[in-house]
Amino acid sequence: MLKTRITEMLGIEYPVLQGGMQWLSRAELVSAVSNAGGLGFITAGSFSTTEELREEIRKTRDMTDKPFGVNVSMLPVMMPGDLTEGYIDTVCEEGVPVVETAGRNPEPYIGKLHSAGVKLIHKVPAVRFAKKAESIGADAVTVVGFECGGHPGMDDVPSLIVAPKAAKALNVPVIAGGGFCDGRGLIAALAFGAEAVLMGTRFMASKESPMHDSFKQWMVAAQETDTMIIERSIRNAARVIKNEAAKTVEQLEANGAGLDELLPVISGKVGREAYLSGDVQRGTIACGQVVGRITEIKSCKEIMDDIIRDAKEILERLKIIIG
Repeated sequence: MLKTRITEMLGIEYPVLQGGMQWLSRAELVSAVSNAGGLGFITAGSFSTTEELREEIRKTRDMTDKPFGVNVSMLPVMMPGDLTEGYIDTVCEEGVPVVETAGRNPEPYIGKLHSAGVKLIHKVPAVRFAKKAESIGADAVTVVGFECGGHPGMDDVPSLIVAPKAAKALNVPVIAGGGFCDGRGLIAALAFGAEAVLMGTRFMASKESPMHDSFKQWMVAAQETDTMIIERSIRNAARVIKNEAAKTVEQLEANGAGLDELLPVISGKVGREAYLSGDVQRGTIACGQVVGRITEIKSCKEIMDDIIRDAKEILERLKIIIG
């Protein structure tokens, strides 16, 4: 039941992956998702040194004997102090089975990853980028739709379009991201031709998520209209919580502000302080439109159990309808 090329490739029970979320995707959340039968991802960008990442990998391994991965999100261009090479080396040295990359082209690291037996999933917002990822040797590709939290690209194409188009265009397995939170979404994604779903926002609102409870309660009360897109002016479109910080960015962009003026509001450091303090109005906090369908804070196991139970019920109902 629900066996796909992704479950086979990654050695997991269910085709459900947890999105890499800066500051949140740490050992407690990652191990909980993997223990529930999915695949959790540590976010390398949460750590200022490679040794901190190494410690988190080992901590996660102490908390689960199931597979998990590391997310390495790269800036579009190499900047001074970039730790990507060190993150990749650490993943290979620690024997992590899979890496998810996003941002710039991961081609310089593919040889090293494959030599160490590490699978590469590259995350993109459009089919043209997915085809490029396949051509350079990615083992699988995640395509995210306009609904997703974080960075949906500049084309504003929803998952209903981009996921089936990618699945038809590619030979490697496709993972669908953006708008998925339950068994209905999983079955829809499989019907599209995808081989798994990637969920970030749903796992943000889990008991194991280290996010302050005030954010979790905001998510439970939120509607699908309570997120917004910012950072278009710097060609880094981001879907975030509709709060005072995001509205400030929107106004700054309307006034022609550049990156230097935006950074004091959009920097990851501000977001981290918001997560810790519980100030929902502070920081630009990634969140998908699917927040409007989240009505309860549950454990990762409860979330996964609900997804698989509902998926099986839908499949049984479809069997009856089809005859």
